[in-house]
Amino acid sequence: MDITLLVSIIVVVALLAVGGFFLVRTRSSVAPGKEETKPEVTQEPKAAPPQEDREREEGAVSKPPAHAPPARDTAAPAPAEPAAPEIETPPPSAGRMVRLRARLARSQSSFGQGLLTLLSAKTLDEDTWEEIEDTLITADIGVTSATQIVENLRTRVKVLGTRDTEEVRGLLRDELLKQLGTDTDRVVRTEPHGDRPAVIMIVGVNGTGKTTTTGKLARVLVGDGRSVVLGAADTFRAAASEQLQTWGSRVGAPVVRKDEGADPASVAFDAVARGIEDGADTVIIDTAGRLHTKTGLMDELGKVKRVVEKKSQVDEVLLVLDATTGQNGLRQARVFAEVVNVTGIALTKLDGTAKGGIIVQVQRELGVPVKLVGLGEGPDDLAPFDPEVFVDAILD
Repeated sequence: MDITLLVSIIVVVALLAVGGFFLVRTRSSVAPGKEETKPEVTQEPKAAPPQEDREREEGAVSKPPAHAPPARDTAAPAPAEPAAPEIETPPPSAGRMVRLRARLARSQSSFGQGLLTLLSAKTLDEDTWEEIEDTLITADIGVTSATQIVENLRTRVKVLGTRDTEEVRGLLRDELLKQLGTDTDRVVRTEPHGDRPAVIMIVGVNGTGKTTTTGKLARVLVGDGRSVVLGAADTFRAAASEQLQTWGSRVGAPVVRKDEGADPASVAFDAVARGIEDGADTVIIDTAGRLHTKTGLMDELGKVKRVVEKKSQVDEVLLVLDATTGQNGLRQARVFAEVVNVTGIALTKLDGTAKGGIIVQVQRELGVPVKLVGLGEGPDDLAPFDPEVFVDAILD
């Protein structure tokens, strides 16, 4: 065989062998649909599990994943501490009735304006004077006081010979002030006696507003810079002590109270003792409402006063009267005055009645001045009674 042909055959065979090798490699690694040989993977050593995984393995409670709802706390939450009530600073007593004058004028306008209209008539005959007297009596001034006012007015109108509106108003104003008494002592005694506080007892029948008046009076005194202790001696009604507690907490006045049915005299005694201990200026004792016809209850009220006086003198016994009760209120006042020596009247609901003449009648019959008047439902609607402001309000 020719040497050249032999070399050519050897070269071709070599080339075919090399090409076949590369073809097989390529198909085994990239050909689709063919099973490829997986490379051997060397296992890396495991990393330490994260903290929460370790806790889970050790039985500890782990935090929930971010997407999971928070776990419900099975333990009952601790009760929240009640917020301390905010201490209020009430307005002082000075000028209270002036600020409430408009309210008083609205409630008493029919009384005052009716009298002015009659007195300004062109002819003041007997029928007109009788109508004036009836108007006064209807306003609960009382027959005696009404008769006296009419007689004085008739004399002065006749002497002056004129019925100008302003002059008539001045005449009527003078007569009403005479009946009310401008020189009457209306001061509520609240000054302590050395180391002993002043003591004020609040008395009256059911429904007149004794507890509310007690709370409002505490606001008046705190507004005037006095320190006050309240005694919840109305132990027949649990609601009364709760109500008084609310009033006291608003102005920072401590309240001495006991369980329902406790001896009222012991509560009053402890209240005065607390006042002495605290160095308070004034102790106000709210007593239970009682019918003036019930002898046993009235005697108990006398006992409360006697027990208190073993600790400190009682400076004021304020009888709370409802201005809308009229003549019945006067009968109540007489009985209370006999039992506990009433020193002053607190007249409530004066803004809700046209019968402000009860002030004149109570003072005339009992010789006891009206010292406080309630002119609304607000906490600061109790005011020291000022006769001139009262008369001007009903005549304006």
